[in-house]
Amino acid sequence: MKLNSTVALTLTLLVLMIGAGLVSATWGSALGREALKGITQPDTRPNSNTTGRQSDGARREELAVLPEAKIIANVKARMSGSTSKEAKASTDPVATAKATTTPTPSQAGFPLTVTSRDVALTVESARQKGDAMVLTVNLHNNGKKPVRFLYDLLTVTDDQGRTVKAAAEGLPAELPASSDVFPGTINISAKSLDGVQKVSLSLTDYPDKQLQLQLSDIPLTR
Repeated sequence: MKLNSTVALTLTLLVLMIGAGLVSATWGSALGREALKGITQPDTRPNSNTTGRQSDGARREELAVLPEAKIIANVKARMSGSTSKEAKASTDPVATAKATTTPTPSQAGFPLTVTSRDVALTVESARQKGDAMVLTVNLHNNGKKPVRFLYDLLTVTDDQGRTVKAAAEGLPAELPASSDVFPGTINISAKSLDGVQKVSLSLTDYPDKQLQLQLSDIPLTR
């Protein structure tokens, strides 16, 4: 019986495919064995496990367990905005000394105060600032009546009796009865005080002129 040419071709292709598969499988197996040469199974002996456990235990021992009180303190410190730098600064005496603000000592001889009819005038300091000698002053009325001032009537004289020009700043035109302390300044040109060590000032109320607020020998600091 004569075979159909299509069937014969199909059988031929099938045989060739099977042969090619066998060759590929053989070749892949050979390549796999070649690649696995020199690779050994991991050591799973008991002594190896013991070593691993000892290493594990050593690592666990290195973990420090913090006391609960210390953890709470750290949390509170973080919540209050503290930082490690601030903590270091607080324990460092040099840093603490630098951070501490030293109050400026009062000038010798100050404050100077004069009182007339329950009104007090105080000079807190006298320092040169730039081109001006600045007298820091304040006024306080302990009386039961308000008092008015006209600071054009303020008189300042040097230690040689010469009148020098001065300007008051920040002081009220009217001082209420039982008032708080009102601060201000009296500014004098430093050029007009060359060689002058002390000044005196005088202030009276306006228009009654019943108060006589006079301070003498106010030392100047340059």
